[in-house]
Amino acid sequence: MEGNIGFLGAGAMGEALIRGLVQGRQVPPERILVYDIRRERLQELEQTYGLQAVTGREELVRKADIIILAVKPQNVKEALGGLQVGKEKLVISIIAGVTLARLASYLGEVPVVRVVPNTPALVGEGMTALAANKFVRPEALEKAMAIFRSVGRVMVLPEEQLNAVTGLSGSGPAYIYMLIEALADGGVRQGLTRPVALELAAQTVLGAARMVLATGEHPGVLKDKVTSPAGTTIAGLAVLEDRGMRGAIIRAVEAATLRAESLSKE
Repeated sequence: MEGNIGFLGAGAMGEALIRGLVQGRQVPPERILVYDIRRERLQELEQTYGLQAVTGREELVRKADIIILAVKPQNVKEALGGLQVGKEKLVISIIAGVTLARLASYLGEVPVVRVVPNTPALVGEGMTALAANKFVRPEALEKAMAIFRSVGRVMVLPEEQLNAVTGLSGSGPAYIYMLIEALADGGVRQGLTRPVALELAAQTVLGAARMVLATGEHPGVLKDKVTSPAGTTIAGLAVLEDRGMRGAIIRAVEAATLRAESLSKE
């Protein structure tokens, strides 16, 4: 990828992207620029990845061709207020809940891509959704997608669907962690040690997810392939249906989506 990439803010998600870009050899470390108000954080990133720490946000914007906004939502006004970004730049925002319209109120009519990533990006298995404003050209959108492919899968959606993305894949890892914990607890109750039960549960979830993605088959079809007549699996499934697992997960996604919508209006 040509040009310099600048990170305004250097939290966990920002570092995950830096790691993905460096390890995937998409961008040489010397073409990655970072600014953060925490000097010790900049020194840590310099030593770890060999990137360039800059002295201020203005320098970052001047030197970077792609600017990734990775500050906390409560700091967005302070971070972006008065910032002059040229129309030739590409701005990518991973700031949770901050809409394209709000970003435009700070930055003006410049190309902006709003991104909803999730935490598995920290281990290279993220799911990221992107929405672009009308100033983003196809080749610029492809660059944004390439950046997030370095840490997982990517899709482009209309901005009005991003709150639902937050409710599903943004919050979804927490639902899956609860499922893994519950599976492990079930194994411990049946006599397995905690480490054994946890590894069995985590790998089972990972393997099942990869089966869905690799085969392209509907989860219901894959479920039926595991379910023998009068067997062990149908006995367990009957309990989950009786206890309302399916409905509870649907409502969890709904509740998280509605909360994302309310946060984006604050």
